[in-house]
Amino acid sequence: MRRVRHTVNGGPEVLFVEDVPAPEPGPGELLVRVEAIGVSLPGVRWVRSGGEARPLGGEVAGVVTALGPRTSGAGFAPGDRVTGICFGHGYAEQALLRTTTASRVPDGATAEDAVALVRSGLVARGTLAAAGLTPGESVLVTGAASGVGQLTVPLARLLGARRVVAAASSPGKAAFLRALGADEVISYGQESWGEPVDVAVDAVGGDLLPRVLAALAAGGRLVAYSSGGGTFQAHDLLSGGKSVIGFQMAHLARTRAADYAAWRDELWALHAAGRLRPAIHARVPLAKAAEAHAIIERRENLGKVVLVP
Repeated sequence: MRRVRHTVNGGPEVLFVEDVPAPEPGPGELLVRVEAIGVSLPGVRWVRSGGEARPLGGEVAGVVTALGPRTSGAGFAPGDRVTGICFGHGYAEQALLRTTTASRVPDGATAEDAVALVRSGLVARGTLAAAGLTPGESVLVTGAASGVGQLTVPLARLLGARRVVAAASSPGKAAFLRALGADEVISYGQESWGEPVDVAVDAVGGDLLPRVLAALAAGGRLVAYSSGGGTFQAHDLLSGGKSVIGFQMAHLARTRAADYAAWRDELWALHAAGRLRPAIHARVPLAKAAEAHAIIERRENLGKVVLVP
């Protein structure tokens, strides 16, 4: 089978395709013939970061072809259409999923729908829950055109937000973001971000984080899930009675399994009803994974970038 990997850190050019034997499913694992792979910013950053070159994992969706030991009680069988997070080599024609994080793809949904909706949608839904969003509040979403942001904007509206502000890297994304349901669209370089908001969901971090915090009204809550880091002064919290909450999907899956399952079912129900449809920016062949990473690095994407084996 073919898979994409890297042995040194750097830009998209360090990715290469190799032929390797298919992996063998271990205890509690499913072997999946992959039909779609979600490309995310954390995966791109792993390639660029220093240290050991790690396998490229992430969202995958496809068909179960074999089961490892101790999977008989998990309810999966060969031929099932599934999606989940691959913690090993996910940029591949065949990949391993743990039964604990795998879920079925409903009839009528595509593999591309699955990798664009489930994990990104769970991050979107989880961050809004972590913020304690209540109907009538206002929400700022950074990275609003990303795979997660494009779902956070409509979900905030569906959960009752009275005003949704979408922030992106360039004004050229405005039409896309307004079509998602944003009331206002801003770019990071604007001098003013308008009226303060009750809740901010930040996907960017870094130097932008203090500005996102400053955009909060008194008593506002910022939920940060970016892998980009960032720092701020404690005084900026104290002066306005603001809060900053960190969100990590892996922690949610481990500690709040019931919420994880309920929100996943909620996402699929909204999808089936036509109320939440992820946008696919590009479908890129697996062998051209470097091109997919370059799209993300250039911040060009309007929605999810998907690799197709």
